[in-house]
Amino acid sequence: MERSFDLVAGTAFPPLASGVIVTTSVSGLGIVVGNPKPQSRTLAVARAVAHAAAGAAGLDVDDVVEVDLASLAPRLFDWSAADVADAAARIADTDLLVVASPTYKASYTGLLKAFLDWYGTTGLAGVTAVPVMVGAGAAHALAVEVHLRPVLIEIGATVPARGLYVTEDQLGDLQAVIDSWLVEAAPLLRATTGGPAGS
Repeated sequence: MERSFDLVAGTAFPPLASGVIVTTSVSGLGIVVGNPKPQSRTLAVARAVAHAAAGAAGLDVDDVVEVDLASLAPRLFDWSAADVADAAARIADTDLLVVASPTYKASYTGLLKAFLDWYGTTGLAGVTAVPVMVGAGAAHALAVEVHLRPVLIEIGATVPARGLYVTEDQLGDLQAVIDSWLVEAAPLLRATTGGPAGS
């Protein structure tokens, strides 16, 4: 599906940097992780949520754009960084996007905010987004709804389901946590991604 997008800066799309994995140039499923540690637990949670959400929405889970922002961190404030512009453009071309962050100071990370700043107010128009946060405990469980959801809406994404907040003590039973979240989220995701209603 061709989709125009509004990047604040950058229009060239050369090969991607390490940490950005793309299986096709236009993807049904996207993952962005704002953890400063590469290959983090946040990334593992985001992958699990993304594949479960895509399956529930009836999307092809073999078609994935994954951006682990730890690898792009040194260039996020360089508006001429072609690899960051390319990653942002590829994410804007997804149908379903999981945006995940560890909880830091009761909110999402500055690393994630720096990447999201590459989008204008319609940058993620046509993208269905799922906000996900991972935290030490439940004290900041509302952060995913109070902080991450609004910024995704501000840059044009559709966020039909409540965000998912995963605590560290739930990581051992992650699939059950995701399955419980999908009870309400799945029909909303199908409705906005155009997936089959009976899936």
